[in-house]
Amino acid sequence: MLEIDHGHELKLETLGFSLFLLPQNAIYCKSMEAIFIADPHFGKAAHFRKAGVPISEYLHHDDLSKISKLIQDFNPNDIYFLGDLFHSDLNDSWWVLEEFIELFPSVNFHLVKGNHDILPAACYQSGKWIIHDEPLEYHGLMLSHEPMESVPNGKVNLCGHIHPGISLSGKGRQKITLPCFFHSEGRLLLPAFGRFTGLVKMTCTKSDQAFVIANEKVIRVN
Repeated sequence: MLEIDHGHELKLETLGFSLFLLPQNAIYCKSMEAIFIADPHFGKAAHFRKAGVPISEYLHHDDLSKISKLIQDFNPNDIYFLGDLFHSDLNDSWWVLEEFIELFPSVNFHLVKGNHDILPAACYQSGKWIIHDEPLEYHGLMLSHEPMESVPNGKVNLCGHIHPGISLSGKGRQKITLPCFFHSEGRLLLPAFGRFTGLVKMTCTKSDQAFVIANEKVIRVN
């Protein structure tokens, strides 16, 4: 992949087209008119409230606002959710999500199912979603939730599941872990889109590239 600084975004050239790594924890491809998002985990706040943990639904409303702004800015034909769209148990947040996507009838909303996408089958048969039960190939991109064990030569696996992060150290032993895009051996891990998710610290080898999201900008780190 060829890396090109592009303002707040960062552009990667691969397979003959450009992938824009966005500070909104998403990827945009202009030639495909598509946006790729991993691990929103909508409904997770309600899941925790049911268990007695007071988590505000505002977290999910903010994430929906981010998607709305992405649609406004890039006018995609397709949005691909790379798994864990919704966090396991059905709750009222699902109907809020479906009402939200009805606001954008010109956009095709795809779901490549992840391990948390276990809602009743009827939820996925509303006609509002294009469901992919298995990983799929799209213009040379292998779209999956979990990283594929092997990626065919000349292909790139876009995936989520891991919630990648990079720890940065500063003066006085200060340390912070930030979400990142993580490129390794034909695979590009997306950061979790949902705000209410954890991070897994990644370790870079000489063949890896990490692109951290900091101060609303995507920056390569060594």
